[in-house]
Amino acid sequence: MSLTQLADNVERGVSRKVTPQLLADKKRLRQPITALTAYDYPTARLIDESGIDMILVGDSVAMAVLGYDSTLPLTVDEMLHHAKAVRRGCRNSFLVVDMPYGSYHCGSEDALRNALRFVKEAGAEAVKIEGGAERAALVEQLTLAKIPVVGHIGLTPQSLNLMGGYKVQGKTVAAIDRLLEDAAALEGAGAVALVLEGVPREVAARITAAASIPTIGIGAGPECDGQILVFHDIFELTFLHRAKFVRSFGSAGDLVRSGLRHFREAVAARTFPSDSESYHLSSGVRAEFEHPPIPAGK
Repeated sequence: MSLTQLADNVERGVSRKVTPQLLADKKRLRQPITALTAYDYPTARLIDESGIDMILVGDSVAMAVLGYDSTLPLTVDEMLHHAKAVRRGCRNSFLVVDMPYGSYHCGSEDALRNALRFVKEAGAEAVKIEGGAERAALVEQLTLAKIPVVGHIGLTPQSLNLMGGYKVQGKTVAAIDRLLEDAAALEGAGAVALVLEGVPREVAARITAAASIPTIGIGAGPECDGQILVFHDIFELTFLHRAKFVRSFGSAGDLVRSGLRHFREAVAARTFPSDSESYHLSSGVRAEFEHPPIPAGK
């Protein structure tokens, strides 16, 4: 597909299978890339059908769905369970799966084995790993194994304990230089895209301008090539503190609470289920059921 055709299709909202190549084309065309997290089949299907470019089965499932206090306890098997469900609802979006903490930290062989599981068992089209230049060799190895990799730099939640909390990164000249080096190293190793999280707008803009691969921002300002947010955050379905960069796009939490209250009240008042919402016997069976024949001899 030519860039002209791509631009026309994007403008008209034509459905298409999103690939790393298409994302790269959108960067060249300056067409914004959209991305959201999903952790189950119905959410993935709704996102996919709405034309969102990328679905990330994020390790944020740990807090958004499983009730953990961080992403660190999440296991490979838990991620596989959710990734398989998302795969069933994803047809057009580019499907990326997070490598959870501990799944790529014990050597390249272990990391490759886990990444292959996400591709073969869950249908991942790419995996995402956190870290900068120190992950370049791993990115190169996974790329050689034909596994596309999305990098993730800046605020990396799996480094929570090392960073001392969820803190904006790249606030000094030295830290900015390291982020620029990290981005260049990951791109050079073959990463197909970069997630930039929790970095000043000016820094993200510099990285985006320097990179030939798409940047996907979360708390990194509008100059990134695309934006990603957690699905549960934008619909107020989380019980966590809302970060500065999160915008509400609908109060599903209020809708659910209202529905639950109405359900409880209807059951308590015995107005649910109604007669029309109940199954009935046929007239013949009902007559026999209510007036059974008297056995002979009685």
